[in-house]
Amino acid sequence: MNDFLLRMKSLLGDEFDEFLKFYNSDDFIKGLRVNTLKCSPKKLCSLLDFELKKTPFCDEGFYIPSDVKSIGNNPLHHAGAFYVQEPSATSAVTMLDVHEGDYVLDLCAAPGGKSTQIGAKLNGTGLLWSNEIVRNRANILLSNIERMGISNAVVSNCRPDELCKRLENRFDRILVDAPCSGEGMFRKNDAEREWSIEHVKSCAARQLLILNSAKNALKNGGYMVYSTCTFSKEENEGVISRFLAENPDFELVDSGVTFGRPTLDYARRIFPMDGGEGHFAAKLHKKGEPYSNYSIPKKNNKIDSKIFDFYDSIFIDRPFGENIEVIKDKIIVLPQNYNFDVKGLQILRAGVILGEIVKNRIEPHHSAFTAAKKENCKSAVDFDVNSKEIAAYLHGEEIAVPQDVKGYTAVCVNGITTGFGKASNSRLKNKYPKGLRILR
Repeated sequence: MNDFLLRMKSLLGDEFDEFLKFYNSDDFIKGLRVNTLKCSPKKLCSLLDFELKKTPFCDEGFYIPSDVKSIGNNPLHHAGAFYVQEPSATSAVTMLDVHEGDYVLDLCAAPGGKSTQIGAKLNGTGLLWSNEIVRNRANILLSNIERMGISNAVVSNCRPDELCKRLENRFDRILVDAPCSGEGMFRKNDAEREWSIEHVKSCAARQLLILNSAKNALKNGGYMVYSTCTFSKEENEGVISRFLAENPDFELVDSGVTFGRPTLDYARRIFPMDGGEGHFAAKLHKKGEPYSNYSIPKKNNKIDSKIFDFYDSIFIDRPFGENIEVIKDKIIVLPQNYNFDVKGLQILRAGVILGEIVKNRIEPHHSAFTAAKKENCKSAVDFDVNSKEIAAYLHGEEIAVPQDVKGYTAVCVNGITTGFGKASNSRLKNKYPKGLRILR
């Protein structure tokens, strides 16, 4: 790794010794981001048994003590109240400046930290399209979208060039968190073993290709943020400079943030000395007169009234809307703004699975309850984060419930929906998915 360190010394100059202190330390910078779709920062701070300290990178981002272990087993994590995220990784979405009602594409989205941050900013409005080219990573992305309760998302498993060609001029904002050499993550994973100058150069070539694909899906007047978790100039300033030279209809603009340090005038670099493991982000504006989203005519589906009866039997006021489609045995409530021609695209999920048709009945689906608020549910039980009941539920066990609780029932942690079960005779049959359960 001598070549890497020599490059860092050239990049940092007098700050190189300070960088080395972090690089040689096992005391990682750890953080989480509060999911405001389900919880407020104030509420989460009151429920956790360790102190949270604000980060400069986003309003919902916090540092957590380095000695906190197994945070993924916390019931509040299962409930989607927060996402464990390296602090500086939240910077790119802050720079993207998502507004409610926007159509947003996250082109390289797995495992989902930035996508779920965008989803919280949209607050159920507009549309989030999250794409990941690697199938197993796309499945992880889908699981996190579901856990965080995002009902207006599309998750796809497509090549960026193919997807952006099909979605030409459709998005107000695009995030390209490009695959990179991962120099900012060397302290936390095995990316260091794969590092070489040749690998850095190959990453830069691929990143430019992805950016040149992404531009096609952006509307005139729209904004695109390019980000990496690496330090190399080839993958950061180099890619942006080459993209701007090839695309005179784009300009680098000021994102209005003060964290990190400026480069190329308006782009931002974050080093460990700045409070994060490492990140780069640049905000690009596509010139031209903006125009509205066009519509694909919706299918005139005739939905069996029994489906709406089922919907109304477990939820109040149809919280996900009524844009329902039945695909094979699944009843899906599509996002209200899902006006795309997706024939031939690999779509893993659009919207929320309300239920599954099993023989002559409908069984609710886990994703519907994770996307619902407690007040949306006809029946709900609520347990404290430290209760034996929620621990048993997350292990997959039956739990005791009040005698008047009947039928399909949401299970909540301090008011935050986590999953569901079926109540009868003061017992709740566990419906928490086996793959998500905490093993003893």
